[in-house]
Amino acid sequence: MKKTFLASATSLVLTGMLAAPSFAQDAALDTDEAKVSYGLGLMIGERVLKQYGELDMDLVMQGMKAQYAGEETQLTLEEAQAALEAHQQRAAEEASAAAAQVGIDYLAANKEKEGVMTTESGLQYEVLTAAEGPKPTADDTVSVHYVGTLINGNEFDSSIARGEPAQFPLKGVIPGWTEGLQLMNVGSKYRFVIPSDLAYGDRGAGQAIGPGETLIFEVELLEIK
Repeated sequence: MKKTFLASATSLVLTGMLAAPSFAQDAALDTDEAKVSYGLGLMIGERVLKQYGELDMDLVMQGMKAQYAGEETQLTLEEAQAALEAHQQRAAEEASAAAAQVGIDYLAANKEKEGVMTTESGLQYEVLTAAEGPKPTADDTVSVHYVGTLINGNEFDSSIARGEPAQFPLKGVIPGWTEGLQLMNVGSKYRFVIPSDLAYGDRGAGQAIGPGETLIFEVELLEIK
């Protein structure tokens, strides 16, 4: 039964059911067909296979060859998909647990720094610039400037870099922001360290924020709308 190439290749890699063949090394790329074949291998390696960490490339090639030739494969499409999903779930759980532990360690150390306050929820904040303006409530919409980074210093978002303030209702953002912005007076600037469970948790957010990440924001409250 013929399967899609990605499902067949990936499933064989995950199960390790087949013996390893030998491959010719350093084939000459002296024809258009050879260049296309080799180039396709490069693109598959870059765009697909790197997502799955260490793989048995012999099994990858066996799965690809079987599918390309229309031969019977060792797994059904449904079995291949289930294996892939299980692999991705395990990888996500491991990444989330590792990131969460790094965050816990960071929060424990940051808590001891002078000027850092910790709320009952675990949110940490530090007043960088104090002000006497009004404080928003959870029902308000606010205008802010902010810079968001991971605890390794990588910047993932910045209204300053975009050149315009961000506006949003406090009920429409992550819990750490909903809580933290209500502590601020208009005109003040705070630094927040937001634990994963008050940010994006195990799901993460796009490519920039992985599962289990603790986030750091420097926020200036400009206006209550």
